[in-house]
Amino acid sequence: MPSGSQDQLFEDTAPVAATPFWQSGHRPTLIMAFLYFDVAFMVWNMLGPLAPIISKDLGFTPAEKGFMVAVPTLAGAVLRLVNGFLVDKIGQKVTGAIGQLIVIVGLLCAWHFGVHSMEALVAVGVILGFAGASFAVALPLASRWYPPEHQGKAMGIAGMGNSGTVFAALFAPLLAKAFGWNSVFGLAAIPVAIIFVLYMIFVKDSPNQPPARTMGVYVKDYMKMLGQSDAWWFIFFYGVTFGGFVGLSGSLPIFYTTELGMTPIHAGYATAACVFAGSLVRPLGGALADRIGGVKTLSLVYIAATVLLVAISFSPLQFGLLFPLFFCVMAALGVGNGAVFQLVPQRFRNEIGIMTGLVGFGGGVGGFYLASSLGLAKQFTGSPSAGFLIFAALALVALAGLTAVKARWRSTWGAALKGVRI
Repeated sequence: MPSGSQDQLFEDTAPVAATPFWQSGHRPTLIMAFLYFDVAFMVWNMLGPLAPIISKDLGFTPAEKGFMVAVPTLAGAVLRLVNGFLVDKIGQKVTGAIGQLIVIVGLLCAWHFGVHSMEALVAVGVILGFAGASFAVALPLASRWYPPEHQGKAMGIAGMGNSGTVFAALFAPLLAKAFGWNSVFGLAAIPVAIIFVLYMIFVKDSPNQPPARTMGVYVKDYMKMLGQSDAWWFIFFYGVTFGGFVGLSGSLPIFYTTELGMTPIHAGYATAACVFAGSLVRPLGGALADRIGGVKTLSLVYIAATVLLVAISFSPLQFGLLFPLFFCVMAALGVGNGAVFQLVPQRFRNEIGIMTGLVGFGGGVGGFYLASSLGLAKQFTGSPSAGFLIFAALALVALAGLTAVKARWRSTWGAALKGVRI
């Protein structure tokens, strides 16, 4: 590569609306936002693939298994609200660095001292929640460098860090078999530390930052956002798409082992394939939303998710039938994740830090609900089918809500976006 082009690759360029996507922002930051998010998601979701092994060793009930994989999701949801404040107060780069250091120290402590009880697993789950809270850092890192017409692509690429769940599903069971499941915590700290170093070298905050706010002003702004119906709709819409994605990511290893009798390693392979589908299409969902509009894209997603989840709940317990259904529903939800975050920056561009925290919180709560409800359904009915059916109903409610608000959106804030489809 000529030296001039290499300099250009790492050049800080302010977003220019008329320029092509790859020249309109800061590529090193976008790439590192993806890598940071990817590794963070890997450790955030590592309890799911380990759940069949840990629960066997510690004698957990189905409800306890569901709760174990749901704790990091809920912790991440709450901590995203904190990160939403910090990214506006001290910047995205510093906020992300603090979160990564907490995760590295927490993983090493879990490895060194050992995890021997549900209480200890809950503590580990809370630490892993700091990795899940990376969502509220990585997406503003990408968003603030790019103009409105490229938001879907930028947020989709950064958000493709969901694929870190693939690595957790693939490697956590294998490492647990080779070294013991407690050692996986220490081994996971290694890639987190490597990405931390690269992150500190290459990431730059965009010059397009909102004014710094005090905690009192920030809480007031949160309350102001919560006073807007559009904010609640986005929270709910993402609670279904991302909540379904992350809830299934953590629950599929348990489903495959308990319902289909697969080994943890084979369950990890099957889960990784499904998660890969959902992660791969996230930027495609953003690009599709840029092309045909986020509202239309989301409508198609909710229809597909409803049909597929109902089919899963009534399907015979055969891998050949269930695997394609899980694969397709994860892909549909991945498209929905990209579509939601094509819309959010259009509606709340000046409040993207707060809204990323709020919407991410909704996604985390959705994931916590799905993972825990599947465990409860299994314990009290003998099958997780009721959990899938209820979540299908939530997707149908989301479709109805989107249909109700789309005309107002297109005639108000959507009409002010010249050349951008919503």
